[in-house]
Amino acid sequence: MKLRLYNDLSGSMELFEPMEPGRVKFYTCGPTVYDYFHIGNARPFIVFDVLRRYFESKGLSVTFIQNFTDIDDKMIQRADQMGVTVRELADRFIAAYYEDADSLGIRRATYNPRATEEIPAILELIQALIDKGHAYPADGDVYFEVDTFPPYGKLSKQSLEDLHAGARVEVDERKRAPLDFTLWKAQKPGEPAWDSPWGMGRPGWHIECSAMARHHLGDTIDIHGGGSDLMFPHHENEIAQSEAASGKPFARFWIHNGYLMVDREKMSKSLGNFFTVREVRARYSAQVIRLFMLSAHYRSPINFSRETLEQAQHAHERLRNGWAEIEFAMKTRPCDVVPCEPDAELREELKNARELFDESMEDDFNTAGAIGAVFDVIRATNVSLGRTGGIDYETVSEAADFLRTVDDVMGIIGMTYGGEDAESSEIESLIEERSEARKNKNFARSDEIRGILSERGVILEDTPQGTRWKRA
Repeated sequence: MKLRLYNDLSGSMELFEPMEPGRVKFYTCGPTVYDYFHIGNARPFIVFDVLRRYFESKGLSVTFIQNFTDIDDKMIQRADQMGVTVRELADRFIAAYYEDADSLGIRRATYNPRATEEIPAILELIQALIDKGHAYPADGDVYFEVDTFPPYGKLSKQSLEDLHAGARVEVDERKRAPLDFTLWKAQKPGEPAWDSPWGMGRPGWHIECSAMARHHLGDTIDIHGGGSDLMFPHHENEIAQSEAASGKPFARFWIHNGYLMVDREKMSKSLGNFFTVREVRARYSAQVIRLFMLSAHYRSPINFSRETLEQAQHAHERLRNGWAEIEFAMKTRPCDVVPCEPDAELREELKNARELFDESMEDDFNTAGAIGAVFDVIRATNVSLGRTGGIDYETVSEAADFLRTVDDVMGIIGMTYGGEDAESSEIESLIEERSEARKNKNFARSDEIRGILSERGVILEDTPQGTRWKRA
């Protein structure tokens, strides 16, 4: 593997090699669990899921950590609105997250730490920063003193001088400078709180991720991922507090996905222009959503609309129907039934597609180019199957193996997980039942099953080799 990734820290493409041979330490920012996550949130979840799968397909062991922010101002406000405790709110929407993420075929993280369960690690990190002169307590709060970390701004490419010049003037006499940010917040009446050397309170948002990454992956990690909206100040602050405490680089690679746009604006709950994954999944399958997300380069913005999803739907139908033709051929026309004939053209197409897939994925994780390779194999194999005479079963079988491997990485066809695979098995069972009914001259049941499948958008074609099906 010669994967080159664009590293936002250096602002350039770099060859990725893990610190420990064979093992990748990967941290991504997870959701704040006060509501169902929207389709814009799903983009980084899917992008980093596929990058993790790609590493694993190359034989690397990935320790993948994705946190849950289960305590902050939004959590407290929403819990108050709903008349529940913050813990009850978090439990509800963590369960909802797993349900929605599972429905999209997103593999579960190695571990999903919750901020409220990492308080000891958070307190330890804050104390280390105070001891080293990078943080200071003030009336129950604790602040990070940005001026004690001269490289501040290196991720977002902003100098300390420029940041100071553009900083808002805040009326807070407890801060030494406007840029200083909160590590620990003193308890306000009615808020959840934990004991600390500085009094009852709760952690700030930025320190949570630093502490959880450090606790589960160590002082230095291979990759830190997240949406581009998190680069400043969240990820900038993570770097400052982590490196100030350890004296070591925090993350070797920083990668950020582009926004999901609606009418040229970023999709967000604050703007009210969002759709939950549950709403979108009511109409489109997980594979269609994943195909939509992966059809553009991860760093580019993509526009969310009915039209773009319909385009992904049509593309997915071509993949599914093409794969169904290949499956049918392998089941009904092996070499002991129809003589196999070498197909030099198909073999060459398959070789080129394999190379294109790997070259695309290794070129800054270019999933759009990789998807092109998948369509090339589907098309070439279907053309080969349509030629007169016998088929090159060996090469078709190799093409099928390639598509299975690709789908295990990208999850865009639907053969490797989730509802699509289960639905295909159910369709096959109904077709078998229909075949038995036809043999027994039970044509009423045969017609009934055809009608059931037709209502589900499944078209049957009876051939001398058996019944094949495809989606309408």
